[in-house]
Amino acid sequence: MTPHLRVDLWHSSIKLNVMETLNKRKIELFTAGCTVCEPVVEMVKGMACSDCDVVIYNLSNPCETKECIEKVKTYGIKTLPAIALNGKLLSCCQNKGISVEELRNAGLGQPVLN
Repeated sequence: MTPHLRVDLWHSSIKLNVMETLNKRKIELFTAGCTVCEPVVEMVKGMACSDCDVVIYNLSNPCETKECIEKVKTYGIKTLPAIALNGKLLSCCQNKGISVEELRNAGLGQPVLN
C-alpha cells in the first residue's frame, strides 16, 4: 500500500465518522445523581434509539476535564435534571432558577398577617 493510498483511506474513515455523527441526535442529560433525577435518566435511556447519542453528565461527580461544568454555564442550566438536544437546552428545562422577586412575591421575608 502506498502512503498516498493510506491517506485516502484515512480520509475516507474520517468522512464516515463525520457522517455517522451528523446522522445521530445528540442528547446531553445533566443530573445530580439523585433519586429525583434517576427516573428521568431511565426515561431518556428507554426512549433513546440507535440514532441517539446519549451523554449523561452526573454533576455530583463532575468530569475531570470540567467540560460538564462549562456546558452547564453555556446552556444556562439552573435546575436539574436538564436535557439539551443537538446543542439546545429543551424548553422544559429552561427554568430561570430561584429569583429574589419570586421569593418576595411568595411572601418570604414578610410577616404573616392574620
